[in-house]
Amino acid sequence: MRLVVLDRDGTINYDSDQYVKSPAEWKPIPGALEAIARLNHAGWRVVVATNQSGIARGLLDVATLNAIHAEMQRAVAHAGGRIDAVFFCPHAADADCECRKPRPGMLHEIARRLNVDLADVPVVGDAPRDLHAAAAAGAQPVLVLTGKGRRTREAGNLPPGTRVFADLAAFAAHLAP
Repeated sequence: MRLVVLDRDGTINYDSDQYVKSPAEWKPIPGALEAIARLNHAGWRVVVATNQSGIARGLLDVATLNAIHAEMQRAVAHAGGRIDAVFFCPHAADADCECRKPRPGMLHEIARRLNVDLADVPVVGDAPRDLHAAAAAGAQPVLVLTGKGRRTREAGNLPPGTRVFADLAAFAAHLAP
């Protein structure tokens, strides 16, 4: 199986310091939906792995998160693509859970459920936690410069072997020429 794991906020859709709390607040980054479709058409399965501490903070509930993800799925389908699964961590940063990125638990769960070795799986995100989770899981860290990506690159301390692309569309064009 050819698999790509994508972060959500800042990679597929615009991020918000106030959190994306409703389907109406979910806005795709230009070219991201088409990038997912391009990956699908080239035989790649796409899975989303996202921290969603807004649940633990009481900013939204799981039903609302599911509605946001349903909107994302509809938008991707409208662009001709699909997201095969969405994994999320609902815990706050201080919960000390294994599933919250930068820990690799969510990625290990994806590998377990899909019966895939993460060694060659690109994990694409805009924040240090995405890249460090990828490295900790033995996957390929990929930084996009959307969302927090530019600040992440400028701060340095990227895991060895991190690939950098302007956005998800540029990454998809590289992976699925």
